[in-house]
Amino acid sequence: MKDARDQKIPYKIYLSESEMPKTWYNVRADMKNKPAPLLNPGTLKPMTAEELSGVFCEELVQQELDNDSRYIDIPQEIQDFYKMYRPSPLVRAYCLEEKLQTPAKIYYKFEGNNTSGSHKLNSAIAQAYYAKKQGLKGVTTETGAGQWGTALSMACSYLGLDCKVYMVKCSYEQKPFRREVMRTYGASVTPSPSMETEVGRKILAEHPGTTGSLGCAISEAVETATQNEGYRYVLGSVLNQVLLHQSIIGMETKAALDQYGIVPDMIIGCAGGGSNLGGLISPFMGEKLRGEKDYQFIAVEPASCPSMTRGVYAYDFCDTGMVCPLAKMYTLGSGFIPSANHAGGLRYHGMSSILSQLYADGYMEARSVEQTAVFQAAEAFARVEGILPAPESSHAIKVAIDEAMKCKETGEEKTIVFGLTGTGYFDMMAYEKFHNGEMTDYIPTDEDLQVGFEGIPRFPGNME
Repeated sequence: MKDARDQKIPYKIYLSESEMPKTWYNVRADMKNKPAPLLNPGTLKPMTAEELSGVFCEELVQQELDNDSRYIDIPQEIQDFYKMYRPSPLVRAYCLEEKLQTPAKIYYKFEGNNTSGSHKLNSAIAQAYYAKKQGLKGVTTETGAGQWGTALSMACSYLGLDCKVYMVKCSYEQKPFRREVMRTYGASVTPSPSMETEVGRKILAEHPGTTGSLGCAISEAVETATQNEGYRYVLGSVLNQVLLHQSIIGMETKAALDQYGIVPDMIIGCAGGGSNLGGLISPFMGEKLRGEKDYQFIAVEPASCPSMTRGVYAYDFCDTGMVCPLAKMYTLGSGFIPSANHAGGLRYHGMSSILSQLYADGYMEARSVEQTAVFQAAEAFARVEGILPAPESSHAIKVAIDEAMKCKETGEEKTIVFGLTGTGYFDMMAYEKFHNGEMTDYIPTDEDLQVGFEGIPRFPGNME
C-alpha cells in the first residue's frame, strides 16, 4: 500500500477557520447565457421580486434574481454557524486507489460530518437566517431522503423558528429514524402527499396509493406557507439561491487543491435538483467560463429519474400540484412520479436552471446509472475508505470508479474529484434490500416518459 507519509499530499486536507470563504460565488455572473427567468404561469412573464416575496424571504428573492454580482458576502452570523462543522475535509482516496490498482488520483470532498449527514446545512442555515432577519414565525419545506429536512430543522432550532416539513411518503416510511431526528430538533413532519392540504388531497384522489415525489411535497409546502401568516417557503435544491449558498463546497475544495498545486481533470457529482453538484463545480466552472482553465464536469443521475439524459429542455412547473412558477430546465414533466428507488434525494423531475443552461451550452456532460451498480460501488467504497456513503453520493462514486478503471486501462494519471455529499446511516433498508438481492433496476420506458412530457405546458416557444 502507498505510504501516506511518503506522499506530499496528506490523506485529509483541511483549511484553517481563517481560510474559510467569506463570500459565496455566483456562477451566473460569468455565464454568457444566463439561466432563463422564472415565469408567472398565469401571465407567462418573468416573476417579479414582489411576486416572489409572497412565497420566499425578501433577501433570498434578491439572491435568486441576481445574475450579475460575482461574489456575495456571507453574513458573520452564518460564518460563525459554519464553523461548527466547516471547513469540511478534502480526502485523497489512497485506499481506494490502491484497491483499484489505478494510476488515477482520486479526491472526494466529504460533506457528511454534521448531524444532518449532508451538505444541505450550508443552505439551510442561510435560508433560516434570512427568515429570522425578516421577522418571520417559521418556514415550510419538502424533503426527499430527509437530509434537507433534517438540516433545516437544525437551523430553525438554532434560530428559534418553527419548521414544517413535508416528507416524500416512500422516504417517510423507509427512514423513520431520519424523521425522528427532525422531530428531535422541533420540526413537524408530514408524509406527502397528505390529506392536510388541498393539493395533497387532489394528488391522492388522482393517484391513490402513490409513494409521492419531491414535486408533490413542494406543492404542499408552498400551499401551507402561503396560507399561514408569518411563514415563507424554503427549498433545498434547484433554485439559484441554493446553488449560491452551496458554492462554499467548491470554494473550499478549490482552496484545498490550490494549496498543493493540484489541478483536477474531472469533477463528478450526483444530480437530483442540482444543489451539491452546482456548489461543487461552481468556482471551477467559473474558470472554464472565463477561459482560464478547462475541466470535464460529469453529472450523475439515477436511470429511474433521468431528467438530463432523457428529459426535455423546456419551461415546466417545479411541482406536481402546479402552484409554483415555471422554470426552464431539463425535465421529465411535473406529473412524472419516479419509481420508489433508494436515492430519495435524486427523485426530482427537473434540474436546476443554472445547470440546465450549462448542460445545454455544452459545458458539462450527464450520465445515468442503475441503482444495483450504484450500491455495488457504495459497498466497495465503504469497505476501503471507511465511510458508509449515502445512496445519492454513491452515484458519483460509481462514475468516479468507472473513470479510475479507464485510467487503469490507458495508464493515464488523471486527477478525479467527486462530491461525497453525505452518509448513509439512515439508508440501511436500502442496503438490506441490496444485500438480500431484492433490489431492482427500474428504468422508465419511452412510453412512461411520454406521459410526463404530455403534462408540460404548451405555449409559444415551449414544447413546439
